[in-house]
Amino acid sequence: MLGKLFIDHPRSVQENYGEHAVMAASFGGRMVLAGLACLVHAAVPGLFVRTGSRTITTLYDEMVVNRNRKAARGEGTGGAGYRSISG
Repeated sequence: MLGKLFIDHPRSVQENYGEHAVMAASFGGRMVLAGLACLVHAAVPGLFVRTGSRTITTLYDEMVVNRNRKAARGEGTGGAGYRSISG
């Protein structure tokens, strides 16, 4: 049970628990800030015009593109169970 909660997913994305915790917290913080910018943009369309889309693009590149490169090089602490976020 503990393995399923704390180890299986980080391993599937080529990270250990600590690496995954840092990355997930970093992504979450940036998503919250981008979400706040989008709410401000809803009220004042001239502000934060590209913040949401730029954040999404950056996070996608970090999460998928860089992880795919890392997996192709055999880096990380995980095993052969690599999956992208879509599968």
